[in-house]
Amino acid sequence: MELRTLGRTGMKVSPLCLGAMMFGAWGNPDHEDCVRIIHASLDAGVNFVDTADVYSGGESEEIVGKALAGGRRDDVVLATKVHAPMGEDPNMRGNSRRWITRECEASLRRLGTDWIDLYQVHRWDPWTDHEETLGALSDLVTQGKVRYVGSSTYPAAQIVKAQWVARERGLQRFVCEQPPYSIFVRGVEAAVLPTCQQYGMGVIPWSPLAGGWLSGKYRRGGELPSGGRAQRLPQRYDPALPENQRKLDIVEDLLKLAAEAGVSLVHLAVAFVLEHPAVTAAIIGPRTMEQLKGQIDAASVMLDAAALDRIDELVPPGTNLNEADAGWTPPALDDPSLRRRHRS
Repeated sequence: MELRTLGRTGMKVSPLCLGAMMFGAWGNPDHEDCVRIIHASLDAGVNFVDTADVYSGGESEEIVGKALAGGRRDDVVLATKVHAPMGEDPNMRGNSRRWITRECEASLRRLGTDWIDLYQVHRWDPWTDHEETLGALSDLVTQGKVRYVGSSTYPAAQIVKAQWVARERGLQRFVCEQPPYSIFVRGVEAAVLPTCQQYGMGVIPWSPLAGGWLSGKYRRGGELPSGGRAQRLPQRYDPALPENQRKLDIVEDLLKLAAEAGVSLVHLAVAFVLEHPAVTAAIIGPRTMEQLKGQIDAASVMLDAAALDRIDELVPPGTNLNEADAGWTPPALDDPSLRRRHRS
């Protein structure tokens, strides 16, 4: 694969990043099979692997650690994330110095490594100051436990604020953002992607297949998502919702477009994400070897202007078919007390 530079770091990564969310109890519980999938992706030219502490409660990191043991670690750009709850204790989550410092050590143990190449904050935490978070991350870089730091699913305004705080306080800056981005989830085109370009940040979108909607598996009249992610995230998958019905309609149009272009729907979806000039690498998240084989060649697909124009007609630029797919809801929309002067 032709490597790309991650932001302004000088670090070279493959245009496909292997996402490990499906390795473990959330997807594939067979550790040996997951290790084979990881090895197959590395043998195919992928040198970028992304996981998170919360994926299957740390099991995903343990599987990745097993796969990279025995001499593979040095050749891989290894990324993981911190923020999501890892226990009942209210301090076992978030973006505080206390939690980041503690959880980084836990991730290092699970991954079986002395350093993390890209340590990302999984979500913005409105109750934690950027200086608190970036200060803790900067110390981890100084200690040699982390090489670079990044964000995931941050609103554009907070990306800007974090960059400003890093500059004003002399702290490590986020070199990369990991947003949701696909044909069905284009909201980041309006502000997040241009902001990343402005600050020279790498972009590694998650869910280029829109959580499986663009895999070709879900069709009108066929079996629709019911278990796994569909149970954990019903708003994104409930076929009774008009937003998700619309996905089924557009899938049929995209299948026709893919056939005209001579590619699979999966390749069409991933190629669309890689086409954006802000994007460094698209995160693919196979659960099985078959799924990996169906995605691994997507980096070689190029879509012409006519195909991209047709996609723009089906899903207008800068829009999300279902806002639940945006990956984050502003607190003021979630909590009525934050938008009402009288809270009684």
